[in-house]
Amino acid sequence: MRVFVTGASGWIGSAVVPELLDAGHQVTGLARSDASAEALRAAGVTVVRGDLEDLDLLRETAAASEAVVHLAFRHDIAFTGRFAEAVESDRAAIAALGEGLPEGGALTIASGVLGLAVDGRPALESDRPAPESLAGGRQASADAALALAERGVRSSVVRLSPTVHGEGDAGFVPTLIAVARQQRLAGYPGDGSARWTGVARSDAARLFRLAIEVAPAGSVLHGVADEGIPVREIAEVIGRHLDVPVGSVPADRVGEHFGFLGMFLGMDSPASNAITREVTGWEPTGPGLIEDLEKGHYFDEAAGSTYV
Repeated sequence: MRVFVTGASGWIGSAVVPELLDAGHQVTGLARSDASAEALRAAGVTVVRGDLEDLDLLRETAAASEAVVHLAFRHDIAFTGRFAEAVESDRAAIAALGEGLPEGGALTIASGVLGLAVDGRPALESDRPAPESLAGGRQASADAALALAERGVRSSVVRLSPTVHGEGDAGFVPTLIAVARQQRLAGYPGDGSARWTGVARSDAARLFRLAIEVAPAGSVLHGVADEGIPVREIAEVIGRHLDVPVGSVPADRVGEHFGFLGMFLGMDSPASNAITREVTGWEPTGPGLIEDLEKGHYFDEAAGSTYV
């Protein structure tokens, strides 16, 4: 298939692109910068220059494609207090991509599972997040994508674990490690029983490929391999590798200790992948998060977080 990928040079996109190419697909990638364009061309990707605000470009490029993998999101404004604006921009981009795609084309978008679980039960693909929850914040984007099934687009949503891990990760886990280094404590909120999900980047990339290849129209899929690791266990591995104590951080100090990450760490967010495996045949084969941490690459002093 001719596949258009937004966010093609990002952390997940840079794994999705080779996954698609190796499967025989032709890939066009959206690039905002010269550096991204150069990296994509070197990978064998046809480049279009632009961003999510260029709706005509999105529409035209989708019209020349048979499938779209939409990974880009305007984190540049989302993390500066303009999250609602970023979501609206994302919804508009999805609408433009859907308008451009020919009938019978496939579209899948990235979303998340964090904050989806309720009452301790692992979140199912069929669950809909509460509007006020973290997962509910991007539900408008998911709804926009799934609604495209009504006009003949085979649309799907991949809800990703908050930790898509692997060598080169600059997200939540490196942030947690950086905090442990700075505080000289591998901490966890409360009793550390809140569960965190994870998926290896290679497994996430394969799921996006399967989504455009075989997922039924209107599917919600979970890019989750570790369905729920207590954050205390993650802290214990970090403490051992950094040779710092491991311990609880009281509720009234969580924000001070962890910074912005504190609001996420205490969320009990287990999630199931059973329906995803059934409808796509996806089976995670990469290392789990604990196994990946034990490899040691996360503790290289050169490894860093985007958020600190």
